[in-house]
Amino acid sequence: MDWIRDHLWETWLALSIALGVAEMFSLDLILAMLAAGAVIGMVAALVGLPFVAQILAALVASVAMLAFVRPAFVKKLHGGPELSLGHGKLVGTRGMVTEEITGLAPGRIKVGGEIWTALPYDENLRIAPGETVEILQIKGATAYVHPVATLES
Repeated sequence: MDWIRDHLWETWLALSIALGVAEMFSLDLILAMLAAGAVIGMVAALVGLPFVAQILAALVASVAMLAFVRPAFVKKLHGGPELSLGHGKLVGTRGMVTEEITGLAPGRIKVGGEIWTALPYDENLRIAPGETVEILQIKGATAYVHPVATLES
């Protein structure tokens, strides 16, 4: 026990290294925040503060890191663009009508270089060939579309 008391900064350093190594296995960023608190405890020991002040400094630093720094890191790591796969990625895109679309008879649209069967999202609409449509929904292999308003001069 005397050695630890005589070498407090080395003890804090060893604790921070051990927590850092354990963080590499857990990958939840909690032990890394505690390791940062241990580094603050080491700094307090190097400055010559009493052992109780070192513990308090390490504790306050760890809690502050857990409360303020970890949430920002987790948000940054888990954030990113929404990944859409399959036909769902076509929802919201625009296509060109190649065959007339009515509520009674499906037509065809060309979108992304592919030809799709299409029905109007509103059953009462009739969409002529050559019009631009937006895909609102896809069910199976059928795209439900709505015409895009155009500005005519």
